[in-house]
Amino acid sequence: MSLLGAQSSSSGLFAPLSQIYQYVQSYFYQPERIDDQQAVYGALRGMIETLDDPYSEYLDPVAYEQFNQIIEGEFSGVGIEITIKDNVVTVITPLVGTPAEAAGMRAGDRIVAIDGESTEGMSLTEASVRIRGEAGTAVTLSVLHADDTEEEILIVRDLITISPLHLELLEEENILYIQLSRFDSSVSYDLEEGLLAYDLASLDGFILDLRYNPGGLLSAAISVSSLFVDRGQLIVTTESRISGEQKYSSIGNTIPNIPLAVLINEGTASSAEITAGAIRDQDMGVLIGAKSFGKGVVQRVFDFSDGSALKLTTAEYLTPSGQAVDGIGLTPDIEAAEDEDPVELAIEWIAAHAGTRTPFSLDP
Repeated sequence: MSLLGAQSSSSGLFAPLSQIYQYVQSYFYQPERIDDQQAVYGALRGMIETLDDPYSEYLDPVAYEQFNQIIEGEFSGVGIEITIKDNVVTVITPLVGTPAEAAGMRAGDRIVAIDGESTEGMSLTEASVRIRGEAGTAVTLSVLHADDTEEEILIVRDLITISPLHLELLEEENILYIQLSRFDSSVSYDLEEGLLAYDLASLDGFILDLRYNPGGLLSAAISVSSLFVDRGQLIVTTESRISGEQKYSSIGNTIPNIPLAVLINEGTASSAEITAGAIRDQDMGVLIGAKSFGKGVVQRVFDFSDGSALKLTTAEYLTPSGQAVDGIGLTPDIEAAEDEDPVELAIEWIAAHAGTRTPFSLDP
């Protein structure tokens, strides 16, 4: 079809939209309730909702501003990362140190009502806006836990400040503990800077804690992975309609190749899964904990001049071994039972492999 033909076809396809707008303007019995701008935003949201993709959404200017606040690491709310899974508002993870975590929210919780209003048919943006609010105000979430128990959880909103990086030397074990809570634009730089304070060559190993890390930027995942994966080794493959298959490799690690234990759980998602998958597939370390969330797709944000934006899923990613992650997740090499501390398991594993250089066989 020619470009002219495509334009003509599109014009005809969307003609009813213009006609409906004219009918509303002419015949709706309470014209004071007609808001032209909101009508446009609603139509755009509806278009994206028909994709039935939980990660694609149209963000009006208010929602986009809130989205950017979360990316920048400071916002007012309860502190949970949510998605739409099986048509239900679902918690990817409660962020560490937030009111949601303190109130008992768990990764995998299904939110069936917000302040008594059912979330059935509610979009991700609508649910997010209803849950967020001014610090000091309260919201009641009706949740269905993974064990099918129901609970009404009252949470007082607060100013949420996300600190994406925490480093701690476990002196007795001679292990550096690294906790990443998010993959933002500065996390790899901050991590490299933070590592300069330690004598890395003298360590027995590293623990990289990616539990309850909802992900973030693809570029950040590649940069962080490059710190742990040898130069030239594949980190992730993305597949999209526009770019086809693209492979991203490590630009060279600056961290000694010593035993590395990566902690994952049901709250480990997206970019965190990319990094965990790259480290495991390239035999640079083991995964310890519980099966990860399973968000194996990539979004791109398109900005518009009115302050709104389109967040659209544009690609799927595969781990270096070719494993798809979306809807599947990563299975740990060492699974932690409910009564086991994954950090202790990591310490034991590193102690058993002290002096070993990576990449190495993961066999006992």
